[in-house]
Amino acid sequence: MTKSFNKAASVRFIFATIFLDALGIGLLVPVFPEVIRRFGHDPSFVNHYFGYFISVYALMQFLASPILGSLSDRYGRRPVLLVSLLGAGLDYILMALAPTMGIMFVGRVISGLTGASMTVASSYMADISDDSNRSANFGMIGAAFGLGFIIGPGLGGLLGQYSYQAPFIAAAVLNLLNFAFGYFILPESLPENHRRKILLGKLNPFHSLLKILKPSAIGILVWVYMLLYLAGQSHPSIWTLYTQYKFNWTPFQVGLSLSAVGVMIAIGQGYLTRIVIPKWGEVKSLKFGAWVNVLSYFLFGAANQAWMMYAILPLNALSSIAGPALQSLISKNTPPQEQGELQGSLISIASLTAIIGPLCYTDIFARFTVPGSSFIYPGMPYIFASFLCLMSLLLMFVAKRKGAKL
Repeated sequence: MTKSFNKAASVRFIFATIFLDALGIGLLVPVFPEVIRRFGHDPSFVNHYFGYFISVYALMQFLASPILGSLSDRYGRRPVLLVSLLGAGLDYILMALAPTMGIMFVGRVISGLTGASMTVASSYMADISDDSNRSANFGMIGAAFGLGFIIGPGLGGLLGQYSYQAPFIAAAVLNLLNFAFGYFILPESLPENHRRKILLGKLNPFHSLLKILKPSAIGILVWVYMLLYLAGQSHPSIWTLYTQYKFNWTPFQVGLSLSAVGVMIAIGQGYLTRIVIPKWGEVKSLKFGAWVNVLSYFLFGAANQAWMMYAILPLNALSSIAGPALQSLISKNTPPQEQGELQGSLISIASLTAIIGPLCYTDIFARFTVPGSSFIYPGMPYIFASFLCLMSLLLMFVAKRKGAKL
């Protein structure tokens, strides 16, 4: 086996690993409400546990990412990746067969821990890349993640028509096959002389957050970033519950619609950002994207026909330019020697919104869909997301007055 073949096989393995991480998330979202209803039919119970299941996955990823990264720096990428894939495959089987909610919840915790392997997979890709292919290889990471989120929900909804267990079994089989592929094909990428001891300070995911959120022009822009990302958590948090409640969509219809969401996001982030931001500049692109978010989330909340959800998606895709434009602005307002810490902090903030968002949105949904209530409005979570985006626009004005380059 030649070295070049090893590298090609390694790139394919990393692509598959990240694709499966995203696919596993997407496969389960359309059927989670049905899974939860096995243990309780009360709507409030279903709504809240749906939020718990999504949040605990993000929480475990947030906590485990620096730990797995440090373990891979000490013991190598290969063993950490293989253990994560084996654990994920076995865990999906556990969740498929879980007899109680407690065991189901433990399974979700484990899936979050094993899903944090994306940090190690990215490190592996960095190890095997050079100046001639680094950009292309890291571009494959984004492509793999996006493709998983596009295919996952549609496939999960399709399999969910036959059995709520089928998406779990499918995710297990795919992860175990990738484990077998990695076990026989994947070489270690980190030489012994490049390994380092585990530093306890590096294991703390909150390490750099306190500094970046201190009151300052940069801090205000970071709060804008947090608000926009928190608003963006509305779709993964509430789309399934909302469309099933309001339009009686089946798991297949939910999965198909979430795949459409993924396609729109891919078009927005992969195509529009390269055209609009260079032409308009970061400031105008950011403000335009934030205003589009205000409008589109409001329309999602007000939609009273199923077709309207699809009609609003292209408008919502235009808001995809806001995130990259804002990240560029924050970077411009940060000294060169602090860029690494900044990017790590922004990733941590995005992870935090993935923890907070599902709890927040499912709670709002539960409060405004209580049977017999005098005021039922299932679209209230989307109205709240629209309000968050409006608040981000107000903070942009404050940041400018504080001296940010806006």
